Amino acid sequence: MKLSVDEGRCCGAGQCVLIAPEVFDQRDEDGIVTLLEPNPAEDLHASAREAAAVCPAAAITIDEQ
Repeated sequence: MKLSVDEGRCCGAGQCVLIAPEVFDQRDEDGIVTLLEPNPAEDLHASAREAAAVCPAAAITIDEQ
């Protein structure tokens, strides 16, 4: 699995951070998502998929290599 985020689309809702804090974080100054782990371990795949699914701006992309 490879993740990417489109910071331009991110609205700062923070759902991704609540669901997968090991994978995503938010910048302090504006709340925009930052990707901590672009290639998460297999045990984080389910939470990364859920975070992408609930993102209101569809800013998270998953490539299932």
